[in-house]
Amino acid sequence: MRSFIRTTLLAVLMFSATAVWSADLDKGLAAFSVGDYETALAECQPLAEAGNVEAMFCVGRLYANGFGVPMDDAQALKWYGLAAGAGHAEAQYNLGVMHANGWGVDINEVPAAGYYRLAAEQGFVPAQTALGFSYKHGAGVEKDFSAAYMWFDIAAQRGDRNAESERDDLVSRMTEDEIFAARRSALQWLEGFEGSIMHAGTVD
Repeated sequence: MRSFIRTTLLAVLMFSATAVWSADLDKGLAAFSVGDYETALAECQPLAEAGNVEAMFCVGRLYANGFGVPMDDAQALKWYGLAAGAGHAEAQYNLGVMHANGWGVDINEVPAAGYYRLAAEQGFVPAQTALGFSYKHGAGVEKDFSAAYMWFDIAAQRGDRNAESERDDLVSRMTEDEIFAARRSALQWLEGFEGSIMHAGTVD
């Protein structure tokens, strides 16, 4: 009986803590959305330090842009890095942008392309377009028009007009067989991605 009581009490405490975390995070993100960056930092920083991934990303954005705090690329890299390591797609993309531009680190297209890929594989459209650019220009990866076409096509089919333009620009540089294969690869990726989303929704 005592064991049951302790287990039940622990579950209640954990649920209460999670509910408080959720409320604080919602408050912090709402504050961020309206430009109240001091409140956003006050709410998100403790959660980020406790391991909340969305809070980590929020704090990273504050430091990256100098919102409510002095701009600090080192802090932005730290918090984006923690969120990215936990699988946050937009944090992964933002790390790629920072490495590509030399913000807080030396310019290095290799890790930039790697971060773009991580986010692109999760379906983050700006990262898919960025990865297309990496392949088109050989930035951090070997130049590969077929791979560039594939990622541009994926992003274009998901609404990115810039990716559509970049994809079409590659047509004159590729053979019909290369274009056909790239389109097929894009379709296969999209089908697999959509299938994984449907499966995740079914499991949940």
